[in-house]
Amino acid sequence: MTVDPSDYEKVMPSVAAHLAKIERAVDRTRALHAGRPFAAVHQALTEALQDEGAQRIVSQVIDELAGQISEAKAEPLELRGECLTA
Repeated sequence: MTVDPSDYEKVMPSVAAHLAKIERAVDRTRALHAGRPFAAVHQALTEALQDEGAQRIVSQVIDELAGQISEAKAEPLELRGECLTA
């Protein structure tokens, strides 16, 4: 089966936009939930993906990303741009 190269060029903008939504959801979840229990991260990631309109993603990918975020160490608040004092 051959694919017309122009088809690729037609769909790439929508693919890139969808990937950007996923990246924003993952980045936000990682910043707020790194190191937390898997179930909490999974729920937060699922909600972030829905907020971005990127819920069309294979469930195994969500599971893997949630596992990686859960196992990651949280950055200190000052590295996340948050202030420890008001």
